[in-house]
Amino acid sequence: MSDDHAGYRAAHLELDARVSARLRDRLPVVAERTVSAITAEVPDYSGALTGTMREKIENAVRIALGTFLQLIDGAQLADPSTPLAPALEAAYALGSGEARSGRSMDALLAAYRVGARVAWREVSATTVRSGLSAETVAEFAELMFAYIDELSAASVAGHADERASAGRARRRNMERLTQQLLAGEPEDILRRSAERADWPLPQTLTVVLLPRRNLRAVLALLGPHTLESGEDLPGMDPAEELAVLLVPDTHGARRRQLTRLLHGHGAVLGPARPWHRVAASYQRATRALALGLGEPDAGPVDTEHHLAELLLSMDPEGLADLRAQALAPLADLPPATAHRLAETLRSWLLHQGRRDDVAADLFVHPQTVRYRMGKLRELYGDRLHEPATVLALTIALAVPPTPPETE
Repeated sequence: MSDDHAGYRAAHLELDARVSARLRDRLPVVAERTVSAITAEVPDYSGALTGTMREKIENAVRIALGTFLQLIDGAQLADPSTPLAPALEAAYALGSGEARSGRSMDALLAAYRVGARVAWREVSATTVRSGLSAETVAEFAELMFAYIDELSAASVAGHADERASAGRARRRNMERLTQQLLAGEPEDILRRSAERADWPLPQTLTVVLLPRRNLRAVLALLGPHTLESGEDLPGMDPAEELAVLLVPDTHGARRRQLTRLLHGHGAVLGPARPWHRVAASYQRATRALALGLGEPDAGPVDTEHHLAELLLSMDPEGLADLRAQALAPLADLPPATAHRLAETLRSWLLHQGRRDDVAADLFVHPQTVRYRMGKLRELYGDRLHEPATVLALTIALAVPPTPPETE
């Protein structure tokens, strides 16, 4: 209700100074009974409006009703500085404050409904006793409820704006926390950021990488405290259009449940790590993604099932040097012969020298295995029985030898 509209409607009321005075005298009682009714009937305010807070609210009610009386007082109509704007600003501030206190919009509207009913019951009794006509009382009621509707709308706007502002601030804080976690910031910094974001600290976090097109569907399946990065991923090509999630407390048996939830979403799972060390989970997941391990379309790629490949990929040049060193006795052989012997040696190591198992693995006759191993013993001598040599060969041949190129 605008100031102009309030003044126009008030001009039709026949409210003399005597009635206005009686109403003003009743304001403290009206305010006290209004607040009592709100605390009794609106659960969110039960026990909340006590002591100093109750005094402040009662004073706010007195001021609001006093402002209404000013608006309909004929003496104020000529004054261009109508008090409606300050009243609306105060109502807006009230709504904003209630949002900060954690009370819902529904609770605020319920408080207005109860307050309007009780205030009118008290005010109407005074107007009727003062001898106002039924028509004037009805007009008075219409103006009063319209005024309260204006205040209510202003409070709702303040509440909504505060919630929206707080939501934006929390999203910024959550995003900042996510980036700090992925960057491996010190724990004290992470704790402060988590407190600012009002994010409860979990025991562990697990990184999940997935195509951004699947992000909304996956988030709907996960808990409300899952962190999401809206920024480009560190070390990743923005053209990949990937998203990163930090999922709380999915370690142990709960990891299997997470894997089931992610089926069909092209996800890569890092390991569960203490929440402040989740950067290690992110690094492992991105390395698995870069290596193309597994088949995400068939099911989530769980890095826990690819630890050997991940370890071997950490220093490619070192692995190449080890491979050249360990297979040096084969270096002077024809490429095809060297490949067959390396392949046989790998299977022999994996099957712990069981000739029939090696033959079945390579699809050759056991006598062929015997011949090839005889040749390898000639080339390596007693070193094939030395633990250091066996370890070096096991690592060097962990990945199957690449067949030589043919013309």
